[in-house]
Amino acid sequence: MTIKQRLWCVQVPKQSGEPVRSLLVGMGAFERDAAVQRDDTYLYFPVKHEIKIADQFPDVRLLQRDFECVEKQTFGDILGFTPSYDMIGDIAIIDADDPDAEGIADAILLMHRHIKTVLGAMSPVQGEFRVRDLRVVAGEPKTETVHREYGCRYEIDLARVYFTQRLATERKRIADQVGGGDVVVDMFAGAGPFSILAAKSARAVVAIDKNPVAIEYLEKNARLNRIGNMRIICSDAADVAHDLAHIADHVIMNLPHSADEFLDEALTILKPGGIIHYYDIREEDNLFDGAEAAIKDAASARDMTVQVLDRRIVRSYSPHQYNVVLDVEVCLG
Repeated sequence: MTIKQRLWCVQVPKQSGEPVRSLLVGMGAFERDAAVQRDDTYLYFPVKHEIKIADQFPDVRLLQRDFECVEKQTFGDILGFTPSYDMIGDIAIIDADDPDAEGIADAILLMHRHIKTVLGAMSPVQGEFRVRDLRVVAGEPKTETVHREYGCRYEIDLARVYFTQRLATERKRIADQVGGGDVVVDMFAGAGPFSILAAKSARAVVAIDKNPVAIEYLEKNARLNRIGNMRIICSDAADVAHDLAHIADHVIMNLPHSADEFLDEALTILKPGGIIHYYDIREEDNLFDGAEAAIKDAASARDMTVQVLDRRIVRSYSPHQYNVVLDVEVCLG
């Protein structure tokens, strides 16, 4: 629904339109909910408040005009509550068992114009390849999308490859620790969101996954992001660890339900003095101590010592459970 509203706007000659528009966007002053107007000579950019840009562009003028504006709605206006959902690329994911699933899906399509499909999750992440059963609730019948994150693009089929946008900040945190001379081994790489972002900084990345579909998308995403310093291996990480002995400055262990089963392999891959990024699902009354003890026990069996550099909650996973990470430096004893 649109309404008429009198707003401040910047009148600018058409030939100066793009640099002025870019400046307004950069200032956070551009009013995106109103339609830009034009006549034979001028463009009229709606702005949120009075501004002064005459110093940069002396041929612009500030004035007021009536604009067609999109009337802002909230989920509360439409549904009476705010639903829980994830957005990956142009797909949103909701709980398929929610009794209001169809209404929630319609509201998401209305509120987020870039969303083309709403999928309902019919199961938790499960099985050997960590995927979930999905059904189309509304929109285009598809499960494949392209997700953008920190300057990278990831093509993903959400029905066949595990992916969550909720680790975006965590992936960036790890990539920021990687130096230009470092080698990174991602033991459970999936479609590549940790590996590809790290490869932007690293000397080399080895990305491993035993899901052949994940490897297919990982290879696509390496090409899509022009990554040339990555070795991709389709295998169980346990089966190739000895071939990668002592090559890694960083080992990423993003398999939070069972990473502890691969600690010996991670220690094989790691250089002395290297860092393991260890992910786990922990109960709220024992967030870190149990995970730290597991790492120390595995290292002690090899006469190695452990120093915990950082430990933090990544996200809430379920009631009373959290996804946590420990950054651990491992050295010879």
